[in-house]
Amino acid sequence: MKMIIAIIRPEKLQIVKDSLKEAGIRGLTITPVRGRGSQGGLCFTTRVEKVCIDELEKIKLEIVVEDDQKQLVLDTVKEAASTGNIGDGRMFVLPVEESYKVHDD
Repeated sequence: MKMIIAIIRPEKLQIVKDSLKEAGIRGLTITPVRGRGSQGGLCFTTRVEKVCIDELEKIKLEIVVEDDQKQLVLDTVKEAASTGNIGDGRMFVLPVEESYKVHDD
């Protein structure tokens, strides 16, 4: 199994969730996070000063799938989350050795 961790723009969450559902991927964990990457934050100038915000709001998705679904998830998230601009996000793939349900079926 693999865990895909995807960091995406908050405004792309619904389209990513819908796209994953259409692809047959149902389970995911969603966490609001703050951070910075190559985008480096946002700077703007007010009448008084230049203001830079270097920690931006993002959404972290954690998706655990079988090995043969890894590429499907990566492709689906990339297509749904992309705006074509820097700061669209990043994905990480980690091995998952075991998984157990808390409630037995």
